[in-house]
Amino acid sequence: MCQLLGMSCNVPTDICFSFSGFSRRGGGTDVHRDGWGIGFFEGDDGRGCRVFLDPSPSIESPLAAVVRDYPIQSMNVVAHIRKATQGDICLQNTHPFQRELWGRYWVFAHNGNLIDFDPALSGRYLPVGNTDSERAFCFLLDTLALRFGATAPSYEHLMDTMAEVAAVLRAHGPANFLLSNGRWLIAHCSTDLHYIVRRAPFNEAHLKDEDVSIDFNEVTSETDCVTVIATTPLTDNEAWTRIDPGTLMLFRAGVPVEVRQSDQAT
Repeated sequence: MCQLLGMSCNVPTDICFSFSGFSRRGGGTDVHRDGWGIGFFEGDDGRGCRVFLDPSPSIESPLAAVVRDYPIQSMNVVAHIRKATQGDICLQNTHPFQRELWGRYWVFAHNGNLIDFDPALSGRYLPVGNTDSERAFCFLLDTLALRFGATAPSYEHLMDTMAEVAAVLRAHGPANFLLSNGRWLIAHCSTDLHYIVRRAPFNEAHLKDEDVSIDFNEVTSETDCVTVIATTPLTDNEAWTRIDPGTLMLFRAGVPVEVRQSDQAT
């Protein structure tokens, strides 16, 4: 299946170090050769969104090389490398997917395989491609729009509904996903998802997928707080936390602020 990468920060931060190791899993150190993508939220209150997509392996992609070297500053990032289980290998099936809700961009990436998942949709959100992942995203946003109408809820109420949606998805198969609207980042663990919170005192980190290290003391201030979320840990000398299966976590400004359990739907 696919792999996920996310970042939540309290100050605009680049993801070059983490993406360097992550992108090598797209055909280099792992088998995820069916495309890759990354979305950066930028601008006033995170309302701008810059998304790069490529259906070629990230290890071979000139565009991925640009992202690895270009220090785009963002407080919320969602990235994905694909090993196709459903849907053709093409641009429209490449994660992350992007839609608008309540006047903001929302970006979604999924790792899993949802069997016989064909939900009824209102028509406001419809898939462009033919993946179970994009159908799940449309179903998720459709549910939120129908539940809350034209007014965005608090993230506490949003998380209650997200737990319901996650349980529906998990009833059809693995449903690890990342979702962000530029203000915060939600991570749902169905099978495998890990995170690490980096804050002072900072240490040196070394990537698992290539021999590259960084001393975060040299590139951060004492007040910085950065959380990185990945399907499997990206570094081999840091203590990552595994998210328990069935757990939703909402990260804001680099720290987890809400947790919900998404019990299996019956």
